[in-house]
Amino acid sequence: MTSLIDVIFLLLLFFMLSSTFTRFGEIPFSTAGSGGGMSAERPVFLTLAEGSLSLNGVDATLQDLPQSLAGHRLANEPLTVLVAARTEVTAQRLTDLLVVLNGVPDLRVTMLEAT
Repeated sequence: MTSLIDVIFLLLLFFMLSSTFTRFGEIPFSTAGSGGGMSAERPVFLTLAEGSLSLNGVDATLQDLPQSLAGHRLANEPLTVLVAARTEVTAQRLTDLLVVLNGVPDLRVTMLEAT
């Protein structure tokens, strides 16, 4: 006769091995670090707070952000966006912003330390 703990362990092992885990999409971005020289392009500064969003000091919304960023782009060159998130920003709000930024082509996103 087998003990109850052996049966529980076998059931746990079975369910762990037979289950599938969802894979979340990855959003690529870089963090600010010690960089090289100056770039010819001017980066765009994006400040994310819990209830507001500002692009170079001007209020913006998540829905209108791609159109607002298009106005800052020079020709067909990639655009660098520096994102500063306030400490009260939730992970969901930051993820929503990164999903919108991921939909903009030729965009490099750099996260700054929370302020």
